[in-house]
Amino acid sequence: MNESTNGQDTREQIVAVQKDGDGDLTAFKTSSGRVLAYQEALLEVQAGHIAGVNSFKGKDGEFYIRGDADGDPTNNLDQLPLF
Repeated sequence: MNESTNGQDTREQIVAVQKDGDGDLTAFKTSSGRVLAYQEALLEVQAGHIAGVNSFKGKDGEFYIRGDADGDPTNNLDQLPLF
């Protein structure tokens, strides 16, 4: 479900991330200022509420969040600012 107004995607986007000591993503800040723990963000991504990202099943059977492939490495989740 894509939410739109006049053809524009009005869903939140991820604008900043938190990482643990190993550099793994642990939380996300959205364009509306909400802070989501990883699992909470994963549920919202899977429900289609956050734009620019998707979920995938890893080789370990767990689900993960990644940015949509758009050829621009500067907006990869790992490259977003920390908060």
